Amino acid sequence: MIKQYLLNTFQSSDDSKSTLLEKFITAIIIISVISTVLETEQQIYTGNEHVFRRLEYVFLGIFSFEYILRLLLCGNIHRFSGFSGKIKYIFSPLAILDLLAILPALLIEFSSDLFLLRILRLFRMLRILKLLKSNKSIGLFLVAVIASRYQLYASLAVTLFLLFVGSIMLYLLEGSVQPEQFGSIPRAMWWAMATLTTVGYGDVFPITPLGKVMAGVVAICGIGIIAMPAGIIAANFGREYNNDTGEEEKS
Repeated sequence: MIKQYLLNTFQSSDDSKSTLLEKFITAIIIISVISTVLETEQQIYTGNEHVFRRLEYVFLGIFSFEYILRLLLCGNIHRFSGFSGKIKYIFSPLAILDLLAILPALLIEFSSDLFLLRILRLFRMLRILKLLKSNKSIGLFLVAVIASRYQLYASLAVTLFLLFVGSIMLYLLEGSVQPEQFGSIPRAMWWAMATLTTVGYGDVFPITPLGKVMAGVVAICGIGIIAMPAGIIAANFGREYNNDTGEEEKS
């Protein structure tokens, strides 16, 4: 019974319900990422180094134990049976994610270079990728993004086209008036990029009447540019969710 429970927890399952162990691992992943984030704040880290270090040992122990269990249980899946199957599993994307959760913490113990240590500590943030395995909704979202790739390519092409057109027009209209901001097309691209993405930092803006009119047109186009990919992904996500729900109801 324990072996079957572990198999249902660690291996792919069509059951959408998470086991208690899956919920525990998810909580540990979130806590470890929060710990890594707080560790970068010197006011919190200074004086509490031993706390963060002990926490990291706990996280490392849990993720290492999980990785070993997955490796031992993978033989119960047909495509990973036998010695060659275990080698295949080790180099599978999901197993690599598990390894990335423990490898940076192990390398930290054998490194004294401060810059490398900082990079390795930040690499521990990759543990959040482990949520992709345990959260079905995130998996469906990624499937929706992949299914939307051709529409997203078209959306990107339209965005780049508007970026160049907006840059060229503002270069022609504002280049002679504001040479520092719009004196070349690459300089005007900064404004066009900030406007199309609706960020609008306000550090660069047109001052001529025609320039302001063109800026308004580009800003309005930017609203559609931002909404287009979101709508595409949302539609595909809804379709994938409905398909998944339909398959569950049939089973």
